[in-house]
Order: sequence, then structure tokens, then C-alpha cells
Amino acid sequence: MLHWTVHLEGGPRRVNHAAVAVGHKVYSFGGYCSGEDYETLRQIDVHVFNTVSLRWTKLPPVRTGGRERPREVPYMRYGHTAVLVEDTIYIWGGRNDTEGACNVLYAFDVNNHRWFTPKISGTVPGARDGHSACVLGKAMYIFGGYEQLADCFSNDIHKLDTTTMSWSLINARGTPARWRDFHSATIIGTKMFVFGGRADRFGPFHSNNEIYCNKIKVFDTETNCWLNTPTTQVMPEGRRSHSAFAYNGELYIFGGYNARLDRHFNDLWKFNPEGFFWKKVEPKGKGPCPRRRQCCCMVGDCIILFGGTSPCPEQGMGDEFNLMDHSDLYILDFSPNLKTLCKLAVIEYSLEQASLPHDIRYSISFPSVDQPFLLRVDVRCPF
Repeated sequence: MLHWTVHLEGGPRRVNHAAVAVGHKVYSFGGYCSGEDYETLRQIDVHVFNTVSLRWTKLPPVRTGGRERPREVPYMRYGHTAVLVEDTIYIWGGRNDTEGACNVLYAFDVNNHRWFTPKISGTVPGARDGHSACVLGKAMYIFGGYEQLADCFSNDIHKLDTTTMSWSLINARGTPARWRDFHSATIIGTKMFVFGGRADRFGPFHSNNEIYCNKIKVFDTETNCWLNTPTTQVMPEGRRSHSAFAYNGELYIFGGYNARLDRHFNDLWKFNPEGFFWKKVEPKGKGPCPRRRQCCCMVGDCIILFGGTSPCPEQGMGDEFNLMDHSDLYILDFSPNLKTLCKLAVIEYSLEQASLPHDIRYSISFPSVDQPFLLRVDVRCPF
């Protein structure tokens, strides 16, 4: 019984950030907020969400001892990616308004919250943003994005072997996915499933003839081959800057934006890779408003979704330029327990709470105005 169970307000206001789940915590890196200064170089910010206490904290910046920004610490950026391999988070790509795009690999040790820059070899991908990154075993796969030096969309696949810290450009066979950015790439089994993103009708260069493909492209990491795939009858609209995640061997996508339709989305779709078909999913509860450039991370049977940007309420669901940035967080529970369902029923039907145990009443009302970043909770979800 898929259910939106938690809604928090007042977290870090971030757009086009990157996040990973580590145990019961979610680490969020960088991103932007409208009106902030992104020309001055400063250390990337790191926010941590505890899914047990439902509290945000911000990690202190690295001490510089009067020196300039440490070279091993990434500068503030957006459009980058973050992946977890064992106890290390790897940050790659993204851009800043002053430095442009980046192709330096940064590593963050989650055990002691220490940054370092690994010594790497091989063919390093060109600097870019809007690419995707996913992990299979101890290898990180980078696909697509907008390359700064070539000034065009990419459809290359690069692989980083984190055991040897060596980059390689994969010589992929088959018909590749189109050049694109702000798509999603999700590993299920040994295959990478690419969906959506922004491409150009006439090739890799951006000519203001944008297209938003809604066909799934599949790359087999065992054979290094793009597979021929059947056509599906029912499909979500093409989009960019959406979220994608895998659960129980199926692919899910949420939200995003289509400039040709001038539309933001808050729909949830499920793709079955065995039967190769899509199905629209309608969770219970009140979910996020239409948005793009949010982050999604899976913790247990729950999806933690936060941030992103949406049209201002008076602008409707389109308008790419009159946007509001979000500081909210939602939890989508794939397997809510009976206690959670009962609390949801109390709220939904405005039931009398006086006879409930104190801890239940507290978790429903959950006063939190004195907590950092946390202003309102609709209901608390136990993990």
C-alpha cells in the first residue's frame, strides 16, 4: 500500500543538488537557491537528514587555517552527481557561475566526514553538468550531460573503477541513446535504464529545437551494448530534471519538466523491465506539488524526496522563469506499518486524540518550531 506518510517544511532550500542515502541518513550536497551568490567560490554545503529523528543538520565547513578554499573540498555547484561506494561518496561534475563545469573527482568519507581527492588515471570525462551517475558493484557509470568544452550534449558512457581509480571510455555497441542532459540512469541487475532528459532534434548541438524522449533505452554492462527494446503502449510524457529510483526490481520516475509542453509534473510511474511496460501509480495521501530538480533517495522501504523548484502558484503549472524553490521534504512509504496507517487515519478523519497514548499524540502533533530547519510535520513515520 504505497502512501505519502510524511511532509516536512523548513529544510535546506536547494535546487539541482545531489544526494545519497547512507544507512538511516541522507547526505545532500550543493545545489542552488534563487538569489544566492554563485559567483564567489566557497565550499560546497553538506546537509544531513536523519530519517529516525526527522531532523536536518548542516555539517560545519572544513577549516582552512586562513588559507584559500582547500583544493580537496569541492566548491559550491549544481548539476553534479553523487554516488555511494562502500563508505565513500563520490562527487563529480556540475558547474559554478564563475568556474563553469568541472571534471575533478572529489571523495567524502562518511565515517569521519573528511574530503579528499583520489589520485586517478585513465581517460577522464570532459567537464559537464546534467549528466547521470549510477553504481554497479564498485564501478561508477557516467552517461550524457552537457559538455562544456565541446558545447554540446553527450551520449558517451564513462566508467570509473573505484578499486583502481581508473577512468575508461566505454566503446559501446548497438544504437546508443540520443545525446541528452538532465535525464536519469538507473541500474537494475546488470543493466542501466536511461529515461527522459533534454535533447535536440537535429543532433548533439543545442539549436533551440528541444525534444523530450519518453522511450526507455537499456545498456547492458556485461556486453557493453545498447539493447534493442520493444515499443510500449502506455508511456509517461517525456521530461527532464525528474527523479528515478529502483525498488523490487522495477523502475520508478517522479516529477520533472517538459519545455515543449511548458509543464511541470508530480506524477509517479512504474516501469517493469521484464514485461517492458509502464503503469501510472497513484499513492494514497497528499504528495508533492509539480516540480523538477528535486532529489530522491531510498532508505529501507521509503523514498525521501526533498527540494526542487516549481512555478509560482499564480503562474500555473508552466512558465520556466517564474519559479519558487522548495525547502520541503516528503516520504513515500512502500510498506507502511499498522501504527503509521492508524495515525494517518486519525489525521485524515479528524478523529478524537484525547484517549490516545501520549507518544502517539506527540508523534501526530510533533511540535518542532525550536528544531533547526524544521517548522512543520504533518505526521511522523517510524523507520
